[in-house]
Amino acid sequence: MGTVHLTMAQALVRYLCNQFTEIDGRREPLFPGVFAIFGHGNVTCLSEALEAVKDTLPTWRGQNEQSMALAAIGFAKATRRRQIMVACSSIGPGALNMVTAAGVAHTNRLPVLLLAGDSFVNRRPDPVMQQVEHFGNPTTTVNDAFKPVTRYWDRIVHPEQIISSLPQAVAVMLDPGDCGPAFLALPQDVQEIAWDYPEEFFEPTVHTSPRPRPDRDSLAQAIRVLKTARRPLIIAGGGVRYSGAEGVLADFAKKYGIPLCETIAGKGTVTHDHPAHVGPIGIVGSTSANALAAQADVVLAVGTRLMDFTTGSWTAFSPDARFISINAARWDAKKHRAIAVVGDALETVKELETAIGDYKADPAWTKRGELEFAKWNVALDGYQKPTNAPVPTYAQVVGIVNSRAKDRDVLITAAGGLPGEVMKNWRVKAPNTFDCEFGFSCMGYEIAAGWGAAMADPTRTPIVMIGDGTYMMMNSDIYSTVLTGHKMILIVCDNGGYAVINRLQNAKGGVSFNNLIKDCRVKEPFAVDFLKHAESMGALTRHVESLADLGDAVEWAQTTDRTTVLAIVSDAFTWTPGDAWWDVGVPQVSERTEVNAAAKDQQEGRKQQRVGV
Repeated sequence: MGTVHLTMAQALVRYLCNQFTEIDGRREPLFPGVFAIFGHGNVTCLSEALEAVKDTLPTWRGQNEQSMALAAIGFAKATRRRQIMVACSSIGPGALNMVTAAGVAHTNRLPVLLLAGDSFVNRRPDPVMQQVEHFGNPTTTVNDAFKPVTRYWDRIVHPEQIISSLPQAVAVMLDPGDCGPAFLALPQDVQEIAWDYPEEFFEPTVHTSPRPRPDRDSLAQAIRVLKTARRPLIIAGGGVRYSGAEGVLADFAKKYGIPLCETIAGKGTVTHDHPAHVGPIGIVGSTSANALAAQADVVLAVGTRLMDFTTGSWTAFSPDARFISINAARWDAKKHRAIAVVGDALETVKELETAIGDYKADPAWTKRGELEFAKWNVALDGYQKPTNAPVPTYAQVVGIVNSRAKDRDVLITAAGGLPGEVMKNWRVKAPNTFDCEFGFSCMGYEIAAGWGAAMADPTRTPIVMIGDGTYMMMNSDIYSTVLTGHKMILIVCDNGGYAVINRLQNAKGGVSFNNLIKDCRVKEPFAVDFLKHAESMGALTRHVESLADLGDAVEWAQTTDRTTVLAIVSDAFTWTPGDAWWDVGVPQVSERTEVNAAAKDQQEGRKQQRVGV
């Protein structure tokens, strides 16, 4: 077979254009687009290659390297890891801006391809602009900072290297167990070099995500233990959704009478009113799921990495509870003495159902789940009920927005007080319509992810809920969505600062300090006019005075032709109950009696923790 004479950058781009994936029987581009900010290190070579294929591989200009990579992650979530966006930066500060986003993708097991410019391999012009020099190791550049937060890392120092590197990067991003961000450092002198690439390197390739089957022995052990359970509990994690196992797991839970709760990443596995559903579990969970977790004798954890917000820092379960962990990643499956069933969630649950026979959970336990969840729903109705209070609570705001949202609208949030409030108060109407990024809890994810989600599926509207602190941290993709025509509804809840961290500070005996604006070192507290700011970026806006106004405003926002921003003042001190215990560091000695009391309570709580091995 012949060769094609291309620069390294041109060859890289041509390879990406020829990678495809199957989605519901359709062949779609594996890489449907690129987010890029061009600068020193990528504007002359990589941009030249991308411009030539702009109608095949669209390039979208970002406003901030971090946010455009977060948009790529939001896109990956919305497509359930079936498609992968690319984020490109220049060298130096542009590259480093993407490190935080890489951490988000790495923590949440999400694919994104990060391409950053790099300094010269030949070192002839060193030091170049934006080059950080390491005196003892000249091979080190800022791009080495990506190593701890990527699943695949490579620096291309010869144009031929992409022939082996790119397929490996794709394989990692599509692997259900190793999935995460892939990073390639692209030195600018290597980008320009022309090479004779084999034509077969560019042959169209259709990728499918592998579905590893579980080991027979571990599955048999899991079945034996599950059959002994009188009080089993299913925890559905994000891996259920990425596997496409929602329907199979929902039917499994209903068929065998097993209560099903959800992690933060797993919320949206089932609809709120599914017969087996008992609510979210853990620190931002429901009283219903947490009550059942405390009594469960066997916990079937499916597609979850069992982070502390799910396990109540490992205090949410009985010390005698046995864990069965179904996970494509061995690392996650092996946690906390679980029977590790390493395999795809969809295929493993199918095999589990085939082998479990006529097993049923104790009917009294199934009924207990129904009753606890019914009580939780009554409590939610109370928390969300409008009152005459001058400032509405988060629960009331979430309840109104939820009631006006269309069935397929996707709710997006990530940091501050809203994750806990939407986890508890948002009643999912259709599967896969909920995205709360809380693996990394990255402030700034929300608006960018809304852009990515709108791009991934223009038939539904992202509803992004954020606090005033998050708005101030990263808001520029309001402008991006207006520029590109990807609409979202953004709801800003202004509670005067970092209210949920102030809550934690107070709960552990600390005085309010440097969180709410009024408690910061400022000349004079004042409220930002978020709406005027959003209007300056082209968004439509409406100020909301009351809960009644909020309902009307959401309905109006559904009819607009572009990103629409609503702002409402909200309560900084009222939170929906249901939490589990959480392990955080508390000073062991302090001049404040409140801190000393909190430290004593924390030590008592730690006595209940399940010890991992």
